[in-house]
Amino acid sequence: MQAKIPAGLDRKESEIYRKLDPARLPRHIAIIMDGNGRWAKRRHLPRVAGHRAGVAAVRSTVETAARIGIHALTLYAFSEENWKKRPKSEVDFLMRLLSRYLKAELPTLNQNNIRLEYIGRQHELPEAVQDRMDWARESTARNTGTVLTLALNYSARSELVDAFRSMVNAASQNGGLEHLRIDEDTVGEHLYTRDLPDPDLVVRTSGEMRLSNFLLWQLAYAEIWVTSTLWPDFRGVHLLEGIAEYQKRERRYGGLNHSDLHAQPTNF
Repeated sequence: MQAKIPAGLDRKESEIYRKLDPARLPRHIAIIMDGNGRWAKRRHLPRVAGHRAGVAAVRSTVETAARIGIHALTLYAFSEENWKKRPKSEVDFLMRLLSRYLKAELPTLNQNNIRLEYIGRQHELPEAVQDRMDWARESTARNTGTVLTLALNYSARSELVDAFRSMVNAASQNGGLEHLRIDEDTVGEHLYTRDLPDPDLVVRTSGEMRLSNFLLWQLAYAEIWVTSTLWPDFRGVHLLEGIAEYQKRERRYGGLNHSDLHAQPTNF
């Protein structure tokens, strides 16, 4: 029996969705949005033009994820390293673009029942941006569909440092460091993403083959899909292509697949 096509998908998206198994969709997809600068350079435009064009990619990707019922979508929007590696004028533009995005996209987020969250050291962002972020999060807090998480001023190494500090502080308040418990579950409870499942699929655009300090703990067993498409050209159809590739893979989490379990032992 063919799966029902979710409302709102266009023709190309529908063609890909028909081939998917709705019961095996990834619960959490993380995306490293890369290629804005190269997109602009190829068109002899300033880098900020690439960032501006990337907003359409965010909109299309988020809407498609919500329409097909993805539980969580996390977008790597601004890294801690961006403060040092980008000109101040570009960083200032990105902050203004973020504020405009949150205001302009709020009706679409609510229409698609999307709840907005953030990870990263938000307290280091400009106060006006923090206020706009808080406003947008509160305005979507009652939505029950896809959880859209924006990674802003984010670094995976900083996240781990903050988690360890949080663990020590919790132990100190609970009677002293002799009460400090260190195991994987405890670390997970103190990560920024503690309320989310670990990503099943991580997508990287622009063809680069690296994680760029993104969710290093959480991506331990994620499937990685890299596309040469630059982020401003990325759309919901590309997200579905990544999901289709994900569903072709057998996830073993360090174990053996069915054929390996029944293979004859090799004599040495």
